[in-house]
Amino acid sequence: METMAVVLEGPERLALRSLDLHPAKDDDVVVDVDWSGISTGTERLLWSGRMPPFPGMGYPLVPGYESVGRIVDSGRNARSRIGETVFVPGAACYSDARGLFGGAARTLVTASSRAASISESLQERGVLIALAATARHAIAGGAAPDLIIGHGVLGRLLARVAMAEGAPAPVVWETNASRRDGGGDYAVIDPEEDQRTDYRAIYDASGDSALLDTLVRKLAKGGEIVLAGFYDKPLSFAFPPAFMKEARFRVAAEWAPDDLAATRALIETGALSLDALITHRMAAADAGEAYRTAFGDSACLKMILDWRDS
Repeated sequence: METMAVVLEGPERLALRSLDLHPAKDDDVVVDVDWSGISTGTERLLWSGRMPPFPGMGYPLVPGYESVGRIVDSGRNARSRIGETVFVPGAACYSDARGLFGGAARTLVTASSRAASISESLQERGVLIALAATARHAIAGGAAPDLIIGHGVLGRLLARVAMAEGAPAPVVWETNASRRDGGGDYAVIDPEEDQRTDYRAIYDASGDSALLDTLVRKLAKGGEIVLAGFYDKPLSFAFPPAFMKEARFRVAAEWAPDDLAATRALIETGALSLDALITHRMAAADAGEAYRTAFGDSACLKMILDWRDS
């Protein structure tokens, strides 16, 4: 089998080309992808060449870990799943490119266990399940956020998931005035306006490695800073203020299967909405322009590649 896929040949060198696929094994499914999302965190680092050393890294590679489509074929042990609408968090199914992420392609081959059934009614919004589950994973590790740094998609989902699970509305910092809308039931403010120094749980979704000293000053004694973004530079902080605050630091990694299940349940019950997060859409044939827009236009919260006519 072959598929059309987005291929990063090297830093800032992107192509849309045909790749050979590994044949499906007994427990695999074959998914025709309708939509895939572009991550402005990890994929920006891959595209720019700034991704820190990571197992499986190297070029050429297929990016993407947010794909939604339909199972159209399978190995003999997964035939009952044909026809399901699924979310796929990437795939390593290519003969001539790395699949560290691997979701930005028209057709994917992956283990049936990695294809999560979702409601067909979600359509393109289904690509956001990975980030929503990542937000849930961060929150499940400790106290819910009362301050969130950054009002991008992850910051918005941190706020939405926390409130969907019964936590009080957090405060969100956003330096870009154009991104301060859409808060709804929580306040989105300029950091310069915030005089509080009693936050118990601060979640950083900005990926800014220079913020730690500022955040320590905003903590209550014994408070926690959760690193929920992805950082390409070393992190450091001044020890005396952190010592005085008895600050704690926690790194939140990617979601686990139970986070995905809990997130799907929140969506299905209506407690968590994925509306108004996707701002841009382009055909997969225009992938080069789509990636440049996703990484260069501050008005772009989430870019979707549409594979249906590719």
